Amino acid sequence: MSNKEDEDRAVNLAAQAVQLVASGRTETGARLLREAASLAPENPKVKAAFLKIQSDDAIHLLQKLCRKFVLEQDEQAGKEAAEYLNRSAEVPGSVAKECLDLVVGERGIKLKEIQDGMVAGLVRESVAAKSGLAKLLLEGSTAAFEQIYDIGDKSANSIAEIVLQPSAWPSESDRAKVEADVFQLFLAKLLAVGHDDDGRALKGIARLLATDAEKLHSFIDEDLFDAILCSLDYRQPDEVRSQATLATAKYFELSGEKGQVYLAKFITGSIKKGHGEDLVLAFSAAAAVFPIVPAPAAALFLTEGFLTTLIPLLDKKNKSVKVEQAALNMLSAACLDNACRTAIKKHCLQWLRLVVNNGKEDRPGLAAVILAKVLDHTFPGKDTRGKSEQGEIEVNDLVPMFKKLLADSREVNRQSSIEGLAYVSIQPTVKEELVGDRLFLARVMDCLKASQPGATTIFGGLTLIDHLTRYLPVLSEEQKKMNQLKAYANASKSAAKPEPLEESTAVSKRCKAVVEAGAVPSFVAIGDHLSPASTAVVVNIMLSLTQTPALRGTIAQQGGARFLLLKHTAITGTSDADKQARRTAGHALARVLISLDPTLVFPPAGSPPLTSAIRPILSLLTEDQAGISEGPRNLLSSFEALLALTNLASTPSGEATEIIIRQALPIIEDLLLSNNPMIQRATTELICNFMNSVAGIEIFADESKAADRRLHILLALADVDDAATRKAAGGALATLTCYEGVVKGITAKERGMDILLDLCTDEDQDIVHRGLVCINNIASMEGPAGEAARKKLEDAKGVDSMKNVVESTKDPNIRALGRGAVHALRG
Repeated sequence: MSNKEDEDRAVNLAAQAVQLVASGRTETGARLLREAASLAPENPKVKAAFLKIQSDDAIHLLQKLCRKFVLEQDEQAGKEAAEYLNRSAEVPGSVAKECLDLVVGERGIKLKEIQDGMVAGLVRESVAAKSGLAKLLLEGSTAAFEQIYDIGDKSANSIAEIVLQPSAWPSESDRAKVEADVFQLFLAKLLAVGHDDDGRALKGIARLLATDAEKLHSFIDEDLFDAILCSLDYRQPDEVRSQATLATAKYFELSGEKGQVYLAKFITGSIKKGHGEDLVLAFSAAAAVFPIVPAPAAALFLTEGFLTTLIPLLDKKNKSVKVEQAALNMLSAACLDNACRTAIKKHCLQWLRLVVNNGKEDRPGLAAVILAKVLDHTFPGKDTRGKSEQGEIEVNDLVPMFKKLLADSREVNRQSSIEGLAYVSIQPTVKEELVGDRLFLARVMDCLKASQPGATTIFGGLTLIDHLTRYLPVLSEEQKKMNQLKAYANASKSAAKPEPLEESTAVSKRCKAVVEAGAVPSFVAIGDHLSPASTAVVVNIMLSLTQTPALRGTIAQQGGARFLLLKHTAITGTSDADKQARRTAGHALARVLISLDPTLVFPPAGSPPLTSAIRPILSLLTEDQAGISEGPRNLLSSFEALLALTNLASTPSGEATEIIIRQALPIIEDLLLSNNPMIQRATTELICNFMNSVAGIEIFADESKAADRRLHILLALADVDDAATRKAAGGALATLTCYEGVVKGITAKERGMDILLDLCTDEDQDIVHRGLVCINNIASMEGPAGEAARKKLEDAKGVDSMKNVVESTKDPNIRALGRGAVHALRG
C-alpha cells in the first residue's frame, strides 16, 4: 500500500474514532485511533483526533449523554443514559449533580418519558443527586415541585422518596418543613384535577401517609378527603384505586371519629343528590372502605332507611349500567359483616334475582356471588339445599351459572365464578357435583395457572379446592361427647351425626379426582408468587391430598415433595398462622415420604438433596404447639413424622441417620418413653433402622453412661405388650449384640438375658428369629465379655430354652439358629 493510501486510510479511521468516542463507544474508537496512528503517526489530522479524544476523555460518559440529550434532544443519548443508570453504575457526585441540574432545569424537553427515567435513575443511584434534589426543594419547594412533578410519574415519586430520607437534608427541621409543603402540594394537585387520572398525586399522598401519617393527616380536610374517596371509583384504573385505598386506610388509622363523619357525609350526601355519577361515587367508596373499617361501614350500611331506599333507587336507575355495577360491588363488600348479610337477604334478594336472570355483561355473575354469600347454606346437619325463605332460588341453582362463567374468556367473569364457587362449595352436595365434572376441574387448574401474581383468582381457587378436599377434624372422645351434648341442647339429633358426604371415604374420592385433574402441577406452577394466605391454604390442601396413601406416588412424581419442601423453607414468619402453615407443610412432606423410596423422591444427583427433607419433618417433633392450636395435642403428625424418618433412615448411605441423631436424639429418647403405644412403636422402629449406620450403633455401643441408659430402655421395649414394638426392639438388638460393649451392658442387667430368651419363645416367629440371632451373637462372642455372657445364659437355663425352641418349631431357619445357639453355648 502506498504512503498516500496509508495517509487517507489513517485520516478516515481517525474521523471514525472521534465519532465513536463521542457516541460513548470508547473502546472501539480507541482501537481505530491506534490503527490510524500506526499508519500515519505524523499526520496532522490524526494528531488532532488524539487531542480531541484526550480532551473528551476528561468528560464523564454520563455527562456527555445528558448534554447531548438535553441540548440536541437526542433520543438515543437519553436512552443510553437511562440504561447506564439502570446498570447501577457508580457516578461521581459532581457528575450526578450536573446531570440532575441539566435534566431537571431544561423545560423544553419533549421526550418526557426518557427524561422521567433519567431523573428517577439519578436520584436512585447517587447520594449527590438526592442532596441536589433536596436543595432544589429547600430553595423553593413550590417551584421545584411543579417543575419535577410535571416531568412524569417516576420523577414525582422521587420527590416523595427524598422527603422521607433524613440523610439527604441539612437538618431534620428542613426535611420536616419541606415534607409538609410537598404533602400539601400533592393534595392540591389531587384537588385541582378532581380525579387523579394517572394516580401521580395519589401515589405521593399514599407514600407520605404510609410513613408519616401522624404528622401529615391533619392537613386533610373534608374536601380533600372527598377527593380521595372519589378516586375509589370502580371505573378508575387498579393502580389509582389501590393508591386511594392505601391513603384512605392510613387516614382512618389516625383521624378517628372525624374520618368516619367525613365518610358518612360523603356517602349520604352523594346518595341524596340522586344523580347517577354521584351514586357511583357513593357506592364505590362504600365498597372500598368495608374491608378497611368494617364496623363504621356496617353501621352506615345498616342505618335505618339506607337499604329500604336503596332498591327503589336502583329500580329507578335500572337503566344505568354503571350505577348497578357500583351497587353490586357495595353489596358484595358488605357481605363481610354478618348483620349486613342478613339485611341484604331481607331487603335485596328480589332485586338480586332480577339481575341474575336479566342482567347484562358481568353483572349477573356478581349478583350470583352475592346470593351465594347471603343464602343460608353453612349450617352443619341441615339438609336444606340453600333455599331462601321465598323458595325461589337455591344455592345449587347457582352452581351451573358459576361453572358457565368459569369458561368465559373475560377475567371479571372468571373471578366471579371462582369467588361464588368458593362460597357454595362449603355444601357437601355441591362438592360432589363439582368433583364429578372433570372438565370443570381442569378449568379450575387452568385458571390458577393463568392467574397473574396477586390475582384474586389464586386465593379463591385455592379456597375452592380446599373445600373440596378438606377432611373433618379428628376429635378426641371428650370433644365428641361435647358435640353430642350441644346437639341435644339444640334439640337436633341429626347434628350429632356426621354427613355421609363428609366422611373420610367420600373425601378421599374427591382428593383423588383433584389430583387426577392436575392440582399438584398447578400448585407448582404458581408456587413462586403465592401470598402468605394462599400458602397457608395450599399446604392445607396438600395435607389432605397426601392423607390417601395411594395418591402419594403421583403427588411426588408431579413435584409435590419438592414443592412442600420449598414452601416450608419460604415460610419464615413467627406468627401463629406462619408456624401452623410451616408445620402443615412439614406434615404433608412427611406423609409423602412414608410410603415411597426416599431416593426416588429426592434422587442422589438431584436438587434439593434428600437430607434437606429431614429438618422440616423433625420440626413436627420439636416445635412447641402451644399457641398454634387449641385443644389437646394431636399426635398424628408426630407419629407420621416418625414413620417418615424411619424410611429416611433406611437409605444405604447412613447420612440421613447421622443428621437425625445429631439434631434430634434427645427428642427421640423421650419419645421412646411415650405413654402413647403408637408413638413408642414408631420411635422404636426408627431406632431399629438406625442400625444401618455406624452412628446409630455407636450411641448404644460406646460403653458410655448414656449408651448404657439407652440400652436399658431398648431392652425394656423388647419386653412390652405390643408385638410390633418388641419386634423392632429385637431387630435393633440383633445388630447390637455383635458388639462387645453392648454384650457387656446386657450381661450387667439383671434381666437382660431373660428378656432375650423370652424373645425366643414369642408367639410371633419374626420376633423368635430376632431373639435367636441375639443369643447366637452373644454365645459366639470371644474374650472375657463372651465368657461372662455365656455364663449368664447358662445360669438362665439358656441351653434348655434353645432346645425347647428347636423341638417346638417346624421352621427350618429357626431350627438352624436354635441348634447353632446350643452348640455355641456348649462350647
